[in-house]
Amino acid sequence: MAPTACPEATARPVATRAEMRQPTLLHVLPTFATGGVQVRFASVANRFGRRWRHAIVAMDGNVACQERLDPGVDAVYPRISMPKGNTLRTIGRCRTALRSLAPDLLLTYNWGAIEWAIANLAPIVRHVHVEDGLGPDEANRQFRRRILTRRFVLRRSTVVVPSYCLRRMATEVWGLPPRVVRLIPNGVDLARFVGAAARPDGPPVIGTVAALRSEKNLGRLLHAFHRVRQQMPARLVIVGDGPERPGLEALSAELGVAGDVRFAGHTPRPESEYAGFDIFALSSDTEQMPLSLLEAMAARLPAVATDVGDVRLMLGAANQDFVVGKDAAALGDALLRLVRAPTLRRDIGAANRARAEQEYDQEAMFAAWAAVFDGV
Repeated sequence: MAPTACPEATARPVATRAEMRQPTLLHVLPTFATGGVQVRFASVANRFGRRWRHAIVAMDGNVACQERLDPGVDAVYPRISMPKGNTLRTIGRCRTALRSLAPDLLLTYNWGAIEWAIANLAPIVRHVHVEDGLGPDEANRQFRRRILTRRFVLRRSTVVVPSYCLRRMATEVWGLPPRVVRLIPNGVDLARFVGAAARPDGPPVIGTVAALRSEKNLGRLLHAFHRVRQQMPARLVIVGDGPERPGLEALSAELGVAGDVRFAGHTPRPESEYAGFDIFALSSDTEQMPLSLLEAMAARLPAVATDVGDVRLMLGAANQDFVVGKDAAALGDALLRLVRAPTLRRDIGAANRARAEQEYDQEAMFAAWAAVFDGV
């Protein structure tokens, strides 16, 4: 016998997405200052507009990256006071906040937000933990306490990583089940870098885009640039800001290269700066899948970079010889080779752009993040 239809169900029109309640996503980050993690989140949020409501908790109170969010994005910034020096009280405060905010999804970002993940161990809400890399204190070795905490706290969450290096770390070092670890490579807005302006006349310009923090080791880049300037005319542009800037400016003066170094400061739209570079440089002690390198590739630039995270995998074969160890002399020698070779620079840059088009279009990244947010 066929089931009887329910008149109320058949008569009711299907709700449109706009008529449905917006899911609320609670993002907890150590900071919402402008950086790779924050810029990636802003690009995903901008792509989908009001599909979700975003509550963004910056544990240091810095929400400068809100400038990257379009006006159509529904975002709020709850300020939650956390006690210092008392882990149990902090976790209790996090759990209280989770009940009060009542999100549909909790997203914690990196080790600095791990207390919120611990607070959700007896689950209040679906949880996703995002690991983008290790801080400067773990650049050379990981702390056993953090390894064990991640192993215990995250094994029933979804853990999102951007690099193969981090995926191996999550499964082999932290001991997480492979089924909970999801790889989502970063992507780049290729259209922003089409039709870049012609390079200006004059000495070749080496450029970097980075938050001026210790793990970016821009002092190494200044020493490498000094090595270049001893043999060839060149200029260096450092785009970004942060606590290391005064020391870096002092070091450039000490090395005698201050006249050839421009500290451009922070810009929310760095594509115009890439358009003025001839070579992109990355001097970090630790990275996973740096967005700045993807942007440089999209801008048709050759790169000289330290061999960290997935950097070698990201770049095309033509660029492999310019991925070096964490050494200022090696970085300087690689830069010097490209300063002397304009044709090689153009060829490698074209190959990097082609690789970015083939592998790192941001639409694939957007689709993968949407699936995570929706619980697919």
